[in-house]
Amino acid sequence: QTESTVRNYGPVFEEQPRNTLFPEGSSEEQILLTCQARASPPATYRWKLNGTEIKIETNSRYRLNGGNLVISNPVKLKDAGFYQCVASNSVGTVVSREAYVRFGFLQEFSTEERDPVRGTEGWGVMFTCSPPPHFPGIEYRWFVNDFPNFISTDRRRFISQATGNLYIAKTEASDLGNYSCFATGHIDSFKKSVFSTSSQLSLVREDSRPYAPTIKAKFPSDTFALAGQLVSLECFAFGNPVPQIRWRKLDGGQSSRWITTEPLLEFKEVSFEDEGTYECEAENIQGKDTYRGRIIIQAQPEWLKVISDKEADIGADLHWSCAAAGKPRPTIRWLRNGRPLTSQNRIEVNGGDLRIFKLTMDDSGMYQCVGENKHGSTYASAELYVQAFAPDFRLNPVRRLIPAARGGEIIIHCQPKAAPKANIIWTKGTEITITPSGTLIIRNISKSDEGKYTCFAENFMGKANSTGTLSVRDATKITLAPSSADINVGENITLKCHASHDPTMDLTFTWCLDDLLIDISKSEGHYKRAKNIGDLMVLNAQLKHAGRYTCTAQTVVDSASESATLVVRGPPGPPGGLVVTDIKDTTVQLSWSRGFDNHSPIAKYVIQVRTPIFSHWKQARTNPANIEGNSETAQVGNLIPWMDYEFRVLASNILGVGEPSMPSAKIRTKEAAPTVAPSGLNGGGGAPGELIINWTPMQREYQNGDGFGYNLTFRKEGTQVWKTATVLGAESLHYVYRNESIAPYTPFEVKIKAFNKKGEGPESLVSIVHSAEEEPRVAPSNITVNSVMATEMDITWNSVEDHDMNGVLLGYEIRYWKHGDKEEAADRVRTAGLVSSAHVTDLHPNTKYHVAVRAYNRAGTGPASNPTSFTTTKPPPRRPPDNISWKFSSSSVSIKWDPVVAKADESAVTEVFSFGHAI
Repeated sequence: QTESTVRNYGPVFEEQPRNTLFPEGSSEEQILLTCQARASPPATYRWKLNGTEIKIETNSRYRLNGGNLVISNPVKLKDAGFYQCVASNSVGTVVSREAYVRFGFLQEFSTEERDPVRGTEGWGVMFTCSPPPHFPGIEYRWFVNDFPNFISTDRRRFISQATGNLYIAKTEASDLGNYSCFATGHIDSFKKSVFSTSSQLSLVREDSRPYAPTIKAKFPSDTFALAGQLVSLECFAFGNPVPQIRWRKLDGGQSSRWITTEPLLEFKEVSFEDEGTYECEAENIQGKDTYRGRIIIQAQPEWLKVISDKEADIGADLHWSCAAAGKPRPTIRWLRNGRPLTSQNRIEVNGGDLRIFKLTMDDSGMYQCVGENKHGSTYASAELYVQAFAPDFRLNPVRRLIPAARGGEIIIHCQPKAAPKANIIWTKGTEITITPSGTLIIRNISKSDEGKYTCFAENFMGKANSTGTLSVRDATKITLAPSSADINVGENITLKCHASHDPTMDLTFTWCLDDLLIDISKSEGHYKRAKNIGDLMVLNAQLKHAGRYTCTAQTVVDSASESATLVVRGPPGPPGGLVVTDIKDTTVQLSWSRGFDNHSPIAKYVIQVRTPIFSHWKQARTNPANIEGNSETAQVGNLIPWMDYEFRVLASNILGVGEPSMPSAKIRTKEAAPTVAPSGLNGGGGAPGELIINWTPMQREYQNGDGFGYNLTFRKEGTQVWKTATVLGAESLHYVYRNESIAPYTPFEVKIKAFNKKGEGPESLVSIVHSAEEEPRVAPSNITVNSVMATEMDITWNSVEDHDMNGVLLGYEIRYWKHGDKEEAADRVRTAGLVSSAHVTDLHPNTKYHVAVRAYNRAGTGPASNPTSFTTTKPPPRRPPDNISWKFSSSSVSIKWDPVVAKADESAVTEVFSFGHAI
C-alpha cells in the first residue's frame, strides 16, 4: 500500500448523546438522543441502556433515525437510565459517552391546613414551606393574602431557595396576613407552578426593643460543588435593628468573581481558587453573630493528554498514554473496538499507559481510553493501523543531481516508504556501503568523488532502488568580515560582509542576530541591505538590536559565515525580584535586584505605586528621597492604611529612564483609626418630631480599616447634655432622631466622627441643624384690600412673627373667591420672602370677592386669616364721546363734545382725557 492510496478509516463521533430531562405530563411524545459518526465505510449503530443492548424491532417504542435513537411515549420506569451509542464499521467499533434520561416532576402541596405562625412585633419569624416531592430543583416565592400579591425580598425579608422557607428579620404591623408558599419548576420551555395552603401570621403588640442578631438561615457546613457550577451560600439573621450581613473568606482574599447581595454569596462559575472556609457575619448596634462553612470543589474528568491516530509498522511496538485531571482523581480504562482491554500476552495495560509489543495486523482497530470518577466520564478515541508493504521510492527518491563543494561535506538521504523498515545498501560502481540509517555521508570532498550513487532498499515484502549523480564545485569564502562595534541608542552603523564563490552558481547573503534570521521586511525600518554586496545597515539602533551578528554567504552547495558583536548602550533594563516586606499602616519596605545597566551605569531609582482607586501609576514618597543607583532597597511612606497597593521600580542612567519592573504582588497596608472627620454635615426636613442629620459618606481611601461607621453627638442649642448615636456602614449617609417633644424647627448643635475596628477619628466642627419644620401656627393679621381698577386689587397684611413660623418663612399665599363660591375653589397667588403685600389682576368687575391670606414654609401652609370681603368697581363707560369739534386760535385749540352718560352697569364719568399729536 502507498501513501497515495485512500484507505478506509474507523468511526469518529461528530455528535454524541446529551443528558436529557423529560418533564412528566409534557405534551411532547418522544425523546431524541443524537449520535452521528464520520466513517469509511459508513458506520452502523446500536444503543445500550444501562449496559444492556436495546433490541430495536418493528412496532417497538424504540427506532433508529440514522444513528439517532427515538423513544416514543417515554415511560419513567422503563426509559430512565444511562444510554450509550455504539458505532461500527469494518475498521472497528467505538462507544459514545454515557448520557442519562431522567424524568422531571413537581407534585402538588399537601392540602392539610397549616398551623398559624405567632410572633411578637419587632422580633423575627420563619414560615416553613415544606415543598412537595420534585425533581430537579425548583424556584420559591411567597404571596400574602391574595395571589399574585408576591412578597419582594429586601434586607428585612428573605426567601431561601434551598428550603423555600420565608424569614422576616424584624416583624412589623404591616406584615399581618395569610402567607402561602409558591413553587415553580422549569424544564426547558415546560413550566409548572403549585402553591400551599396559607399560614396566618399573628403578632403580639409590645414596645419594640433592640436585640442582637441571631443567624437563622445557614448554608451547609460543607458545600460540595463541581468546578464551573453556580454556587450560592445563604445567610440571614433575625435582629432589631435589621442586621447587616457581611461575607469574608477566612483563608484568602475576596475574589472578583464574588457576587454579594447581603443574604447571598454567589459564584457564577466556581473554581478551585474559591475553595476554602467562608464566614457570614450579621451585625447591628446590639452585637453580632457569625457562622462558618466550607466550600469543597470537585471536578469531572478532563483530558490533559489524549491518544491520536497511529500508523505503525508490523512488528513494531506501540506506546499510547492518556492523562486526565479531576477530583477525585480519575481512573483510566481502555477499550478496543468497544470491548474492555486488559493486560495479556503482548498487551500491557497500566492505568493511562497502553503498550502492545510486536504488532500484528490483527492489532489494527479502534481504541479508546476512558477517564472516570464519581462525577462522570470522558472518552478519547484513536485508530491503530498496522501496515506492511515493500520499499517504494516514488514519493521520496534520491536527488538526481547532487552538487557539493570541494573540501566540504555532503549528506545523501535514502528514505523510501516501507513497512517494516527496509535495509539500505549504497553502491558507486562496484563499491558497496551499508548504512543502518540509510544516510550516506561524504567528507573532504574531492573531484574523484563525482559519479552515480545508487541506494538499494529491501524488506520481506520486496525491494526497490533509486540513483543520484554527485557533482563537485568550488567552495564559498568570506573575503571581508564584519567588525565588532559599540554605539548608543538611536545611532546608525553599517556591518560589512563580502564573499567569493563558484561562478556557475548564484550567491546569496543572509544575516542572523543571536542565531535568529533577520527578516528585513519586518524590521520596521531598522535594517537595510546594500545592493549587490552583503553589507547590513542598522538604523536608529535600539537595545533589542544589540548582540552577535552573523553574515552567511550561501550557494546551493555550501556556505561560509563570519560574526561580529554589536554593543548598544541605552537606558537600564527593568529591575527584577521586587519584594514587599515590613508592611505597616502607612509604610512598607521594598527590595529588588538590579536589572541590566545596558552598558551605562545606573544613576538612580524611582518607585511608583497604584491602587484600585487611583489606577494610574504615580511616583511614591520614599526614604531616602533620592535612591542612588547602587541601592537595592528603600522604604515607601505616606501610604493610606487598609489600602491595596502595587509597586514597581524604574532605573535611570545618563541615557534616560528604563522600562519599569513587573508590578509587585498586591498587598494591603495595616489598619489604622480614621484620620479625617466626615464632611458635608447638614440636615433638616422630615416628619414632625424628627431631627434628620445628613453627611457625605467617607470614601474608601479615608476609611483606614474594616468595621467602619459613624458616631454622632448632638444637643439642643443652649443645653448642656449631648446625645450620642452610632450608625454602621461606610455607605451610610443620614441618621433620624425621633422625639415627639422636639419643637418644630429647633436648632441643634451636631458633631460627627468616623470609627473603625482600630478606633475613632477626629471630630468635625459643630454644625447647626434644625429639626423638622411644621406649618406656621398663626395667620397673618390686619388684612386690607383696595380695589385699584375694575379688574385689579391691592392686598396688604401684617407679617407672621418668626417664633410663630415653625420654620423658615418662604412667603404668603393669597386665596380669593367670588361670593357664593366655595373656598376650596379659590384662585391662589403666592409671594416669595418677607413681602407683606400683593397685587392681584384678572378679576371680574362689579363682583363681590372674599380674600384670605396664609403664611407657608417648607412643611406646608399655615392657617388662613379671617376672610375679608370687597367688591370690585364697575367698569368705565364703553361708549366714547360724540360730536367732537375744535377751534384753533393763535396759541391754543378749543375742543367740544357731547357728555357721556354712564349706563347702569358702568361707573360714573369722573374725568375726561384728551390726546393729540402735532401735524
